[in-house]
Amino acid sequence: MTPSWTLYPAARFSEFQDAWQHLNREGKNSALLDPAFLAPALELFGTGKERLAVLGGSTPSAMALLRPTGRRGWETFQPSQCPLGSWVSHPSLTWQAVLPPLLRSLPGFPVVLGITQQDPDLFPRPPASRTLKTLDYIQTACVTLQGPFEAYWQARGKNLRANMKKQRNALTKLGLEPRLEILTRAQDMDQAVRDFGQLESSGWKNDQGTAIHRDNAQGRFYTRVLESFCARGKGRVYRYWFGDVVTAMDLCIADESSLIILKTAYNEQASHGTSPAFLMRQESFQHLFEENALDRIEFYGKVLEWHTRWTDEIRTLYHINEYRWGFLPGLLGKA
Repeated sequence: MTPSWTLYPAARFSEFQDAWQHLNREGKNSALLDPAFLAPALELFGTGKERLAVLGGSTPSAMALLRPTGRRGWETFQPSQCPLGSWVSHPSLTWQAVLPPLLRSLPGFPVVLGITQQDPDLFPRPPASRTLKTLDYIQTACVTLQGPFEAYWQARGKNLRANMKKQRNALTKLGLEPRLEILTRAQDMDQAVRDFGQLESSGWKNDQGTAIHRDNAQGRFYTRVLESFCARGKGRVYRYWFGDVVTAMDLCIADESSLIILKTAYNEQASHGTSPAFLMRQESFQHLFEENALDRIEFYGKVLEWHTRWTDEIRTLYHINEYRWGFLPGLLGKA
């Protein structure tokens, strides 16, 4: 008998976390699909309308966190703090096999189910069919941690290497000593997020009201995530100083193979005409190469010009839309 989908209120996610993480580990074991990352996101950014979909019984073969969108649609739960849509499944399953029955099991007679922002390195992009269509989302970049750092650095553009050297010389003339600090203890994360919030508040994000503060939902989310991952030896914060002033920070989590940079901020007022985040990244990347514990660094953001100075490894994240009827994609211009 073919397993069927069962829906639960997403508030019961904690009861299914072990099964969810088992499926995550069956695949690439992404930190972004770890319950320690998703549970705080659901609690802090969910609306209460989300559902947990489970395929199978005591040993599920696929699971998803879903939310209604509009009057006749559903999509994977994915607040802006989450780079990927909330989906895990056994590698043997195909999208074509599991999405049609999931769409039919959702309440409200939806006509479309969206699986948002999927990484082809985690779940291969499926071919299109009458009811299943995919579309490009963004290009994202990574850095493979292979070989000595010096070889990687020499492969960067001449302008980047020259600019970093010029900026370090300028700081020396000002009597400023740049220093990289790596925080990995759970008890340090509260202060780290406070410091990060101060950096964001010094720039344009504060003007737009999007800056992290320790006491807003974003601040609570990143504190909880970092504390959970640090408790398992999988979280770290890079904090970069000019003298006694924090000038740049990266908030990061890791899985078995990748370090994921969640958020970056820098102090615009204390930069002294330099690029503190670039200087920090040169040193943090060197540390990661020399540490030789991970396979790559993931940015998981839209590729911008500055990313291409650090890497030429780029791939495309994608969306999936599963439609109830085969004529809908053409009708909606999605064929």
